[in-house]
Amino acid sequence: MTLVLSRRGLFLSTAALAALQFLPRSASAQSGGRITVAADSEPAQLNPAIAASNGVFYISSKVIEPLAEASYDDAGLRPLLATGWEGAEDGLSITFKLREGVTWHDGTPFTSADVAFSALQVWKPLQNIGRTLFANLTAVDTPDAHTAVFRFSAPTPLQLIAKALPVVSSVLPKHIYDGSEIAENPANRALIGTGPFVWGDYKPGEYYLLKRNPAYWQPDLPLAEELVFRVLPDRAAAAGSLEAGEVQLAAFSSVPLVELDRIGKVPGLTVITKGYEALTYQLVVEINHRNAHLANLKVRQAIAHAIDRQFVLDTIFLGYAAKATGPVPANDPTFYTPDVTTYAFDPEKAKALLDEAGFPADASGKRFALRLLPAPYFNETRQFGDYLRQALAAVGIEATIVANDSAAHQKAVYTDHDFDLAVAPPVFRADPAISTTNLVRSGIPAGVNFSNQGGYVNPELDSLIDTALTTLDPAARVALYHRFQQLVTADLPLINVVDWSFTSVASDKLGNIANNPRWAVSNWADLTLGT
Repeated sequence: MTLVLSRRGLFLSTAALAALQFLPRSASAQSGGRITVAADSEPAQLNPAIAASNGVFYISSKVIEPLAEASYDDAGLRPLLATGWEGAEDGLSITFKLREGVTWHDGTPFTSADVAFSALQVWKPLQNIGRTLFANLTAVDTPDAHTAVFRFSAPTPLQLIAKALPVVSSVLPKHIYDGSEIAENPANRALIGTGPFVWGDYKPGEYYLLKRNPAYWQPDLPLAEELVFRVLPDRAAAAGSLEAGEVQLAAFSSVPLVELDRIGKVPGLTVITKGYEALTYQLVVEINHRNAHLANLKVRQAIAHAIDRQFVLDTIFLGYAAKATGPVPANDPTFYTPDVTTYAFDPEKAKALLDEAGFPADASGKRFALRLLPAPYFNETRQFGDYLRQALAAVGIEATIVANDSAAHQKAVYTDHDFDLAVAPPVFRADPAISTTNLVRSGIPAGVNFSNQGGYVNPELDSLIDTALTTLDPAARVALYHRFQQLVTADLPLINVVDWSFTSVASDKLGNIANNPRWAVSNWADLTLGT
């Protein structure tokens, strides 16, 4: 199979390359080299303490660090800004020992005050995941500059908090954010952190530039001198740029799945599936329950029966996925249960349910109309949006696709609630409380991305989620989350379709690729470019 670049893709590739040629290099750029990476989207803001999402982490994790990162080691975690943590037996406190000798990129020392500020002023009130995870956090004591004691009003499992650290604990500089409107602070777009790279430049539609932090706390790191994230929303352009040597890495399946077999045979390029184990994506149909049609359970059941998951798996994901049974993927060894309500592909049953719901088809076969907003982040979410429109039409529901860029999509769905159905790719991160429960927990304010903005309310489900957050016994937590899956699949606040992971395509010149289970969204301090 030969690669054919569209005229638009070729234009993007050529224009972006020309722009990069005029990027200034640091005086020592030859020592570590410039690594150029494909990026297929531009987040509205880059603060990972507010928006714990992979689109944000992909760039910001190189600048702003969490307390710990995921690891392939038995412990599953590698200390970063925290060197250790210990929970009290009653579950009411967790003590973090913080790394000494760390400075912010402006030279200010990193201390426990930064951690306390981030936890209480950002993670708990503002972050999409932290709102739930730290709901019972009441105080953070700072007995000295390198100790932070988290105090909880209800028992909080250390296992849960520890698993969540890579995702929820990005630390911000208090001296930059304190006293400001945090969500509007200019530092959300020109990041200041403790990480191996410092903010360089951003040209909309072209690139993000990060430069080596010469004062990084880990000696002799980072190995690269500069990271450039080239904005290449056209995935054909990403593939072509790899082959031309213009970029050295395309992560998050930036190269279309149909190209993987061919591009893996190109000399100097390698297809990598490792490094995403902690990032299982879930293809989900988000539902706006404010819509009178969708508030009817029979309608939601009909939509679930209208979806041919095997077709989606085979045609859109080319087998690089698994059919979902509910809000916890089958590859999770701890919490998954198959004992849930499932919805086989059955268009006739879907039609019968719509009739029972009181929405018969008119003479043209149409029952009612909906607005469908596919997330623009991935080819797969856009392609599934096209498929879902056809699947719904087959049972009498007319869906009009509303296509937006990332910022407009997030505003429409999560702030304005201006949608009926949306296609989303949330991430399962080792424990339902870290992300999955946010998709169905009621009471989340408007504007919190990747959360329950469909207006769904289920007091039994809310109570179960809250109870699991304060249950210390691991076996009891597992039982609660089995029940969680059963409630979600029975009442369908959303519809899980497939679970999938990603691939990377990298130049053979890159070293230290995919060396942790969240590698694409980790700090890349040891990423190197050979000759």
